Amino acid sequence: MKHPDYDSPSSLKTYLAEHGMAMQKRFGQNFLINPAARKKLIDFLDITEKSSIWEVGPGLGAMTVEMLSRNATVTAFEIDNGFAESISSFFSSYAQQGKFHLVKGDVLKTWKKQMETDGIPDRFFGNLPYNIAAAIIGDMISSGIRFEKMVVTVQKEVADRMCARPGDKDYSSFSVLCSWAYDVIPCMDLSGGNFWPKPNVASRAVVMTKKSAFPACENTVHFQKLIRALFAARRKTVKNNLTTFYQNSETAGYILAQSGIDPTVRAEKLSLQDMLRLSDTGYSYILKHHDKFDCR
Repeated sequence: MKHPDYDSPSSLKTYLAEHGMAMQKRFGQNFLINPAARKKLIDFLDITEKSSIWEVGPGLGAMTVEMLSRNATVTAFEIDNGFAESISSFFSSYAQQGKFHLVKGDVLKTWKKQMETDGIPDRFFGNLPYNIAAAIIGDMISSGIRFEKMVVTVQKEVADRMCARPGDKDYSSFSVLCSWAYDVIPCMDLSGGNFWPKPNVASRAVVMTKKSAFPACENTVHFQKLIRALFAARRKTVKNNLTTFYQNSETAGYILAQSGIDPTVRAEKLSLQDMLRLSDTGYSYILKHHDKFDCR
């Protein structure tokens, strides 16, 4: 089966109609119809013929074909049954060569099993819907899964959170989580006109390059719990949030003093290094007083 013209909304629309398919808003489906943008996004992945890639939401394969043309090995996660059947047909010859594999279903429910089967690939690529972008990125980092490089296109508001730095209004525990595992930089803005159907929101592509210094803390579970606690009440000081977390004001004050952090500041002012230092100090304290705490 031949794929439609990925640059043409009319060709895509005709293909969907002829095969009894329709775009489903709940899956956040929009085709990137700008060929120059597609090529540039794949360029950011730095693909070689030895690269293995997870692609989330391939749709009808406009990005998939670009990656396969560069001799990469692609595993695509597709939740839409119609799209899944189509790309299985489009890329059957690549599948026979072992260069293409399709995983049907919700990526949030299937990626761990796929990882257990084939291991972690070098690259991750996806045009991620708003409702799963933070969930899947956060889930993978929290699980200790990192890729050499990720290129994701997300709603601009999500990208702002991913790239935020201390003092920015969008700085959050998710910002810290991303910067903990990766160097995160925005690489391309994509207005609605680059897509069909045209979305009502602006999109931004982000490049995430794996950090060598990771996890840089004594206990990853404690660190992740700590950053969530620090941002639990944004208007409160770090002292107040840590008092809740450690269940004791004196303990919170002691840990802040040992970490060299002003107890009156808010979490949005703390750098990643501040939080790593705070986590290690707190975790060491817990080990000495483990009978009093349950926040490891």
